[in-house]
Amino acid sequence: MSKMNRRTVLATSAAAALAPQALRAQAWPAKPIRWVVPYTAGGLTDSVTRLTLEKVNVGQTFVVDNKPGANSLIGAEIVANAAPDGYTFLTVIAAHAANKTLYAGKLKFDPVTSFAPVSLVGIAPIMILVSNDLPVKTVGELIAYAKQNPGKISFGSSGVGAAAHLTSELIMQVTGTKMVHVPYKGTAPALADLMSGNIQMLLDVPIGTMSQVKAGKVRALAMMSKERVPGAEDIPTIVESGGPLIESSSWVMFMAPAGTPKEIVDRLGGEVGKAMKDEALRKRLAEQAVIPVGATPAETMKFLQSEVEKWEKVINAAGVKIDS
Repeated sequence: MSKMNRRTVLATSAAAALAPQALRAQAWPAKPIRWVVPYTAGGLTDSVTRLTLEKVNVGQTFVVDNKPGANSLIGAEIVANAAPDGYTFLTVIAAHAANKTLYAGKLKFDPVTSFAPVSLVGIAPIMILVSNDLPVKTVGELIAYAKQNPGKISFGSSGVGAAAHLTSELIMQVTGTKMVHVPYKGTAPALADLMSGNIQMLLDVPIGTMSQVKAGKVRALAMMSKERVPGAEDIPTIVESGGPLIESSSWVMFMAPAGTPKEIVDRLGGEVGKAMKDEALRKRLAEQAVIPVGATPAETMKFLQSEVEKWEKVINAAGVKIDS
């Protein structure tokens, strides 16, 4: 066989191998799409997912399936093991990036390689809250007080390894302060103890806490972002409040099982990007203090990898351990 004929045969074989995948992508979607949200209905993750999917047009309906539990691991494993055919997707938040380190060697899937990023949908910067009894009104004063009173400030979180916990650890590492972690089973009991003065600090996104701030039951010192956040414009940035630039958020990201045809991932990612330009959606997200993004799959992967590296350093420096 001549070199020319051999190349033709190889090229034809490669094209034939790719044909089924290309045909599947062209026919997609031919039925409703399952969307797994690994948290309870009504929270930030669920709300942003539903609001966004209402504006994403692929010619089929999305069926949101809430599968909460185990710090999102139950839902994530379901999608990691799903057929990569474009009919099962997943929403993850910052905890997903931290889980790569927290559960290293303990999972049946990999938080990065078991998935194909579709789009970074939005970013919800974290807010620093303190009890009204704590004699500080800025982050600068909070840091000074913590340095003068090591170990006397207790901070709550929804659990070990949660974004609130790890971000508080990051603040201590950057500022050289010592505070005491008090983990709770969810944010609601932590917020209740903050209002009663049983703990002195809590970090959370505005959607679940802004009403208490406006009611004067807790004090908001700053948003952990470079710029003021739509929906929380009255809250200064951490730098404006006298602290160092520390950015932290509970972002929302869409993922597919690894091996999902690139054509499907790219198409869906593109549709999410278009949805993020919808003024009605942007307004609804602003009401929850969520900054719309709509990143491409490639941009989303880069962001995820940077978040994994960021939280790996924090977790290892703080010696955070998960019992599982």
